Amino acid sequence: MSAEAAESPGAAAERLKRHDSLYGDAEKISNDKYHASGGSWARTLMLAFQSIGVVYGDIGTSPLYVYSSTFPDGIRHPDDLLGVLSLILYTLILIPMLKYVFVVLHANDDGDGGTFALYSLISRYAKIRMIPDQQTEDATLSNYSVDTRLRRAQWLKEKLESSNAAKIGLFTITILGTSMVMGDGTLTPAISGTYGDGNNKACTNWLKNANRSVSDGFVLAVLSAVSGIREKAPNLTQLQVVWISVAILFVLFSVQRFGTDKVGYSFAPIISVWFLLIAGTGMYNLAVHDATILRAFNPMYIVQYFSRNGKEAWVSLGGVILCITAGAEAMFADLGHFNIRAIQISFTCILFPSVALCYMGQAAYLRRFPENVADTFFKSIPEPMFWPVFVVAIMAAIIASQAMLSGAFAILSKALSLGCFPRVEVVHTSSKYEGQVYLPEVNFLIGAASVAVTMGFQTTANIGNAYGICVVTVFSITTHLMAVVMLLVWRTPAALVAAFYVVFGLAEFVYLSSILSKFADGGYLPFCFSLVLMGLMAAWHYVHVLRYWHEVDRAVPAAELGAVLARRDVRRVRGVGLLYSELVQGIPPVFQILVDKIPSVHAVFVFVSIKHLPVPRVAAPERLILRRVGPVNHRVFRCVARYGYTDTMEGHREFAAFLLDRLKVFVREEATFGDGVGSHSGRAQTAAAAVEQEQRFIDAEAARGVVYLMGEATVTAAAGSSWAKRVVVNNVYGFLRKNLRESHKALSIPKDQLLRVGVTYEI
Repeated sequence: MSAEAAESPGAAAERLKRHDSLYGDAEKISNDKYHASGGSWARTLMLAFQSIGVVYGDIGTSPLYVYSSTFPDGIRHPDDLLGVLSLILYTLILIPMLKYVFVVLHANDDGDGGTFALYSLISRYAKIRMIPDQQTEDATLSNYSVDTRLRRAQWLKEKLESSNAAKIGLFTITILGTSMVMGDGTLTPAISGTYGDGNNKACTNWLKNANRSVSDGFVLAVLSAVSGIREKAPNLTQLQVVWISVAILFVLFSVQRFGTDKVGYSFAPIISVWFLLIAGTGMYNLAVHDATILRAFNPMYIVQYFSRNGKEAWVSLGGVILCITAGAEAMFADLGHFNIRAIQISFTCILFPSVALCYMGQAAYLRRFPENVADTFFKSIPEPMFWPVFVVAIMAAIIASQAMLSGAFAILSKALSLGCFPRVEVVHTSSKYEGQVYLPEVNFLIGAASVAVTMGFQTTANIGNAYGICVVTVFSITTHLMAVVMLLVWRTPAALVAAFYVVFGLAEFVYLSSILSKFADGGYLPFCFSLVLMGLMAAWHYVHVLRYWHEVDRAVPAAELGAVLARRDVRRVRGVGLLYSELVQGIPPVFQILVDKIPSVHAVFVFVSIKHLPVPRVAAPERLILRRVGPVNHRVFRCVARYGYTDTMEGHREFAAFLLDRLKVFVREEATFGDGVGSHSGRAQTAAAAVEQEQRFIDAEAARGVVYLMGEATVTAAAGSSWAKRVVVNNVYGFLRKNLRESHKALSIPKDQLLRVGVTYEI
């Protein structure tokens, strides 16, 4: 006897519940042990090795420029090196290690990290989404028992759910964090603007002013590395350095289509060699020049540094913060490719010792040769090792770029899944790692902007002054969201939450205040770009929400479907019709318009809603929730297809085949267990015959063809709307919708099988 036949009626009826009702509790998503929680040690060590090439390229190349950025006017006092080295070491320990590696990584959303993952994790424990993704069928996804919830967590949950200001605030800081990372990274090539002055030390001059930020590090690293060749080729002009850098960027953006799996993981050996070289160079400089620099582990040198230099020490923090660049946030954002233990091992055992030794070695070298602070890295390399280090530095700098771009694609794909970004093509580049994606349109726009800004700002020496604003702001946003997670999800004692918030929030505020001091000198550019991107995301989501509620308010009650189908002018035509709509309850208003314009309905008709849940993935058996709309003879159904933000959507043929297969299973389960007929053999036999007949009918209609129907809604601001709303709805949203991917292309629906119904919504 098969397992299915042996299943008890009660168990089958309970299993039917998740298919039959969109308003009842659906089965929880799979509670399998996800990739962030462990695995064998062999796999963990392999992932730790791979993470070296994907996560740490940016933070690993920061020794190329940190000292020159921190001492733009030279070293005034020998002990200033001890103070700055102490700041670098404790910055590495405090933010990347203590905050991210040992705390933030644990706030993952079933193994995935990043700003949007924190937001979606919060939304699973409190209904904070503007569009109610927490329908009742998702209620069990949170695994959150009211009986065990502490009073404080319950109070916070109620406040978040009842306050529109709190919902808007959480959403705003989430898209602000995303926009900051994107704005910072896209405008990175503007760094080359300071190279066009024709001075042999133009790279250094830029670095003096480059209180740069984190994800910006990739072009900074490329340009810094390329400029290192001038140690051996002094006749090479800065303009030539710029063109070499542009060529590298062109190649970098061109190979993105091959995906992180092929491009990224092959980089781990190169970055490993890089870490060995910089660690070895650091130990050499410590042994040869001044081992007493190890005194910098005493934090008192930080106090003395600030006492001695005052405001100048505070301003220099803009250079110190470069030591952690985008690496800290990248560890969290790229968590989905690895697991927590793998990143903890690779950071504490490889990254931190290597860069710490490098910084200590550079400080030891500068104790003897302080006049070389403008080009510390290449000057401190032993002569026989210069060319090997230079070649690896170029490759490591390019890899640093790859890490930022992979992170950008992942961030925007999550934003797209949560309805916070216009539709663009998402290409999944790996069959093994679902989170590895490539966005062609985004890659082109970032590449074009990077090259254009690089070439356009060749004489803007201060363009990088406040680049760090973006990334340090992301650090701060993560701290704020983590405080909510700790209170609501983890239910951490208030004292520990306060300690976390004060310690890390204060440190990040100090760094941010230093970077903001040079905001007017050029740092406003990436900041303004981030605000523009944030505005576009907010506008898209704002109209997206308004449109959703407009359709909900005008949905046709399911009880009226019979009256529509009973109209004399309406006939049933052969085939299967799939009408896509965002609504999961009621009949979408576009259906009434369709019947009015073309009075025909397919013999088997399914209202399909594609729903992106705030979870990383939904297992295939739990993908579809089905119910019947109206009497059996209508053969009208509703289907909600649920996807996590890392799930790959099937092609149209695969989806239709999967849907029809599950529909036949639903018909059988509904007839067998829906009203208890399983306990009466005669009625069961009758039901079985009816089921077999309906299943054959579905197969026959499917063989005649599947037609996809979709409403083409033109959204305009209603009469009497404010000028701001008219601009957002009519101009901004309208422009984005016309110039980006259409719905049927995003769903891979061929034109010859698509019937579009035009409708205008005044919202």
